[in-house]
Amino acid sequence: MTYLFFLFLFCAVVGGTVLIAQFVMTLLGLGGAGWEDSTGWGEDAGHLEAAVHDPSGHDAHGHHGSSWLFAVISFRTLVAAAAFFGLIGLAAQSAGQPVGVQLLLAAAAGLSAMYGVHWLVRMMGRLGEDHTLRVQQALGQEGTVYVPIPANGRSAGKVQVSVQRRLTEFEAVTAGDKPLATGTKVRVVGVQGNVLQVEPIGDARAV
Repeated sequence: MTYLFFLFLFCAVVGGTVLIAQFVMTLLGLGGAGWEDSTGWGEDAGHLEAAVHDPSGHDAHGHHGSSWLFAVISFRTLVAAAAFFGLIGLAAQSAGQPVGVQLLLAAAAGLSAMYGVHWLVRMMGRLGEDHTLRVQQALGQEGTVYVPIPANGRSAGKVQVSVQRRLTEFEAVTAGDKPLATGTKVRVVGVQGNVLQVEPIGDARAV
């Protein structure tokens, strides 16, 4: 066994373990802003980009590439890069590829994984922003109770409301003293974070 084998093995085991742990924590709701955790380099990309301008106002050579790289680097992307660097390196080594090919394939896999996780984080952020926008636009709209809503705002149920020509499901509460059964027609009268406040249209149906 070579030192390169142990390098690949170390990256695969450590990177893979941390990546799986982060994924499980995210599923359990323990990750918080984990998908957006950063080394801070990405946030400083704009400052770095400005710093490489010369006094005449022209861009320094290669600053676009460097700022892009800093924007991509985060703890999660580095972990993913390490895991796939190790896994593909081990696979290439077991296939009997030359050392140069092993390193090339491992590096390509690591960079691809880094960008892939970066892209996934951005897409998740955009989905969150899009959902927040739809919540605000639901104000004043009419919808239908999907999951029964307890009375007096004790807990949330769910409603389906058409927003931007899309039928979207939201958590909802009611301040009324009657619970709202599935199928009850409601109107959105307020927004509290990502939860809608609704009231029945006409007589509410008992749960």
